[in-house]
Amino acid sequence: MPNTQVGFANTLKELRETFLQDALATTVAVMEINILDSELHEYVNNGSLQTLATHGMRGELLFAVPSILEKNPRLLGYYRLLLGYSQKGFYTAATGAGMFKSLEEKGSLSQKQRSALPELCRALNLSAKYMLEHLEDQMISSGFFDQLTLLTLGPQLRGGANVKKGTSAISQVFDVVYQIVSASVVRSNSRCIELKNNSGRTVYIQFAADPDIVIREELATDKYRNLVAIEVKGGQDYSNIHNRVGEAEKSHQKAKKDGYVECWTVVNVDRIDMNMAQKESPTTNKFYRISELLNQSSAEYRDFSLQILSIAGI
Repeated sequence: MPNTQVGFANTLKELRETFLQDALATTVAVMEINILDSELHEYVNNGSLQTLATHGMRGELLFAVPSILEKNPRLLGYYRLLLGYSQKGFYTAATGAGMFKSLEEKGSLSQKQRSALPELCRALNLSAKYMLEHLEDQMISSGFFDQLTLLTLGPQLRGGANVKKGTSAISQVFDVVYQIVSASVVRSNSRCIELKNNSGRTVYIQFAADPDIVIREELATDKYRNLVAIEVKGGQDYSNIHNRVGEAEKSHQKAKKDGYVECWTVVNVDRIDMNMAQKESPTTNKFYRISELLNQSSAEYRDFSLQILSIAGI
């Protein structure tokens, strides 16, 4: 089912109302046009404005001015996308735009940011002028500009979807682990399971940044035995499985240095070649597939369950 595409469609609808051309038009509609025109003539050379006018377009469709960003700070995202800058590449110290990230993300504008808007607009407009001068005549239209923003937005949406997919996969594995140890759980929340093992020691099963899930036994106050590091790769694209296993290997090498006894990799691709995977991630002690872990009658689930119970000591 095209669930990802349905998600993209819903997100795109929201973004059009937030910082694409629809949002720009809504913002301009409630502004004093004489003030906007005055700023356009101040921040944009006359030749560029005439070129746009020849094609029936107002200047703000390509050029940024302070009054627009003051009225709707999120529209900085429109100009960023139109000029082809990713968020990662735009909001950095190197570009000088790092301090403006909250405009797009939160719609907020501090006094310090407000005072720096003229410089920001001039920098954006230099790039916009260059782009206008290098576009073919038939490309200069509001529809084509809208398409350019979507070309930049696409990878951003895909990256966000991949992050969500990865987070979902980690949560699925975490839930499976909880089901296995539930009889010994002392307390738990969405990020940590605490249980008592047969030796009376506390064992923590936690979300972590790298690797994704860790199991640790408390030996004394602030002293732990690192038992298992679990790396979860939620992507379902078979053609990219080599990269994912390579990423897991890097994470497990770090985990081994941190003293983890076992390193496991869980993948979301059913057709994985286990021999290939073992060669590309020799640090991985066990490979599992999410689909098999979700099937309690599978051999992989049984092995995973027995390993968890044994290592946790319950």
